Amino acid sequence: MTSPPTDAPALPTREAAGLTRAEAERGLARYGRNEVPPPPPTPLHRRVLAQLRDPLILVLLGAALLTIAIGDHPDAVVITLVVVVNTTVGVAQEVRADRAVAALSALSAPRARVLRDGAPHEVPTALVVPGDTLLLGEGDIVAADALLTEASALLTDESMLTGESEPVARAVGEPVSAGTVVVRGRGVATATATGPASAFGRIAASLDGGHEPTPLQRRLASLGRVLAVVTLALCLLFFALGLLRGLPAGTMAVTAISLAVAAVPESLPAVVTLALALGARRMAARGALVRRLPAVETLGSVSVLATDKTGTLTEGRMVVQHVWTPEGAADISGTGYGPHGRLLRDGRQLTPREAHPVRELLMAAALCNDAGLRPPTPTDPTGAWTPVGDPMEAALLAAAAKAHCPGRAELDGLCRRFAEAPFDPQRKRMTTLHHLPDGNVLVCLKGAPESVLDPTVLDAEPGLLDRARSQAQTLARQGFRVLAVAAAERLWQPLPATGAEQGLRLLGLVAISDPPKPSATATLAACRAAGITPVMITGDHPATARAVAVRTGVVDDGPDGRVLTGPDLATAPDADLTAARVFARTDPQQKLDIVRAWRARGAVTAMTGDGVNDGPALRQADIGVAMGARGTEVARQAADLVLTDDELSTVVTAVEEGRRVYDNIRRFLVYAMAGGTAEILVMLAGPLLGLPLPLRAAQILWINLLTHGLTGVAMGAEPAAPDAMRRPPRPPGRHILAAGVWQRLLSLASAVTVVSLLAGTAARAWGLPWQSVLFLALLAAQLGVALGLRGRLLTRANPFLPASVAGSALLAAAALHVPALRSLLDTEPVGWSGLWLASAAALAAFVCARLLRGAFHGRG
Repeated sequence: MTSPPTDAPALPTREAAGLTRAEAERGLARYGRNEVPPPPPTPLHRRVLAQLRDPLILVLLGAALLTIAIGDHPDAVVITLVVVVNTTVGVAQEVRADRAVAALSALSAPRARVLRDGAPHEVPTALVVPGDTLLLGEGDIVAADALLTEASALLTDESMLTGESEPVARAVGEPVSAGTVVVRGRGVATATATGPASAFGRIAASLDGGHEPTPLQRRLASLGRVLAVVTLALCLLFFALGLLRGLPAGTMAVTAISLAVAAVPESLPAVVTLALALGARRMAARGALVRRLPAVETLGSVSVLATDKTGTLTEGRMVVQHVWTPEGAADISGTGYGPHGRLLRDGRQLTPREAHPVRELLMAAALCNDAGLRPPTPTDPTGAWTPVGDPMEAALLAAAAKAHCPGRAELDGLCRRFAEAPFDPQRKRMTTLHHLPDGNVLVCLKGAPESVLDPTVLDAEPGLLDRARSQAQTLARQGFRVLAVAAAERLWQPLPATGAEQGLRLLGLVAISDPPKPSATATLAACRAAGITPVMITGDHPATARAVAVRTGVVDDGPDGRVLTGPDLATAPDADLTAARVFARTDPQQKLDIVRAWRARGAVTAMTGDGVNDGPALRQADIGVAMGARGTEVARQAADLVLTDDELSTVVTAVEEGRRVYDNIRRFLVYAMAGGTAEILVMLAGPLLGLPLPLRAAQILWINLLTHGLTGVAMGAEPAAPDAMRRPPRPPGRHILAAGVWQRLLSLASAVTVVSLLAGTAARAWGLPWQSVLFLALLAAQLGVALGLRGRLLTRANPFLPASVAGSALLAAAALHVPALRSLLDTEPVGWSGLWLASAAALAAFVCARLLRGAFHGRG
């Protein structure tokens, strides 16, 4: 270890940088040394008010006040119940999601080792204060921004802050940032900033501010305003026409208000909430935790998927995939750090003779190595091997195990290490010396090709060195991290170890990468089939980013697959950020700028991420998607969706669920608004056909209750259309009733009006109780439309819809035969002839709905 430099920067005061020592000690006293202070929960009244601010809910509350004013208390209770259920479900889902995220956070809450009063202590990271002395070792998460005072072969993983997948060497006098992970070596550092003052905290602070309304919320708000104006105008018209015909003002006022209630689809919030809640439940079962219900639908609108690389498109683990030796090359199969894989050449397994040079290379790499591999524990459901130390060195150990080399313990017993020259950024290589059983000394060296492929280090022909350099450049262009390995036997003990770095034999090259997940290519292909543009944004090296982008299908291997880097963006601030599909070496602000550029272009963006540096972009995107297993707390809190399985394919599943939800909401709107419009048209046109007051107020409200109640809510559970993921996302600015929906709505309303009035006029001509027949026909026609609009007519996926239709039909019959209901609704039995007319109206409306569904290509 070394001493700190004399020109080290001064530490900030504790008051300016974070908690004071007294505050930290009070926290320890209150929460103990094994817990982290919980974040304050969102007050319940704020959650409730957020739900009640929805414009359509406000319209319903107004309708409830009107029904109370006219003395229609039963309908007021129904409307109020819809509002209460909608609010309760929305608040419950948010609370459930917040608790699940808090559980994830508790599982991953880091702790820190600090030196206080001359003794080491382990404390929650949240209680570290500026001035604390941090003790850093392999696997530790750095608890605060700090300045290194001692360092020994220290490597830190900064991917959570920078997106850079390769560890970074740190020396005395250099800073280390909160949230980074020590992968090798050890060190001592003095904390300089914690909490909001740290790099971690500054990024987290940029996330302040509420969520913007989702596309669905904006569309429904617009629809609510239009419905309020149109309904008021039509009801005033109906009231005025009734007065002109000499009907009593009181009767017309009550009927006009009833029409207003009928015209507003008061079960729409319940349908929306149920559809979103069912979608959230299905998504949770598939590994996607929804933190805000409206995010379910927004996923269906996504047109751009901005994804990071490490751990999302790739496995997040370093793997040796290719080995080159002077005798030939080989591929190594297998994933992760487990010992399962084979040595292949052109798809066939190597013979023992062909495998000998590869095994020799990998044994040398395993000896010149400070890492370890930890086997899976019996309680680990993943059964995955985990690295101990530098992931790159752990990948070399895994490759040696796949090649059936002796294990690390056996190698150390046969070739005991007695000296080493650790890797450092200047030399770019590492050398170890080992005693052999025959008394000789084995020299093992590995490092960057430019450092090892040197005539002063290797005893090799110039032609061999040229071949090796060319191969190293080819592998680097393909996005691999390349290491050169050399070894030699000595009859003496060359000390120091650097004295042995000459006259070595080149064993070959090792190509290491973080390989793409097997599912990544298929997932991105599914995105493109659904009209979603994938964009990769990473802090990694441009060559690595491009290689992964090509292999996963983000871009083609051609001139159009260019990579824009952070420095490129810094020197060209006016560049079109939507022109490229791959971005490398980006910082958090540039990620934010890219997301904003796509949104300014009109795209609905989904952004995936797991690091602190992803937080601002996750919050800025229409949908922020965080990794739950390996993601940081900042990423999880900024996101709308948390993937508990860390699989990008889960996002595609969520997109399909979002499209299903939106289709069902539009299908219900067509159904409910067509029925409400038909009721208004019947009331306006009936008098022209000799039907003075077609329906009474109570009859209108009963029809509304049966059609917009359970039947309407059941439509929210309809399964996804077969082509849901084979059509492009809808434009974000499109009205919810655009793309043929208005035409379908008006056509269905006209059809229901015509068949209902035909039934009523026929009943009047036949001497039947025409008002009761009209009441039954109008209700039956709307139920026929509900079945006719199904995407899959005979599906068993949603048995609630046909069951609710049957239940509504029985309640309609009860309205004609149960004495209490007959008195309340002023109805009377219609006989078989009236029942036949109502059934004919239902069948005609059903056929019309099926025909219109085909005419408008099933969009709904």
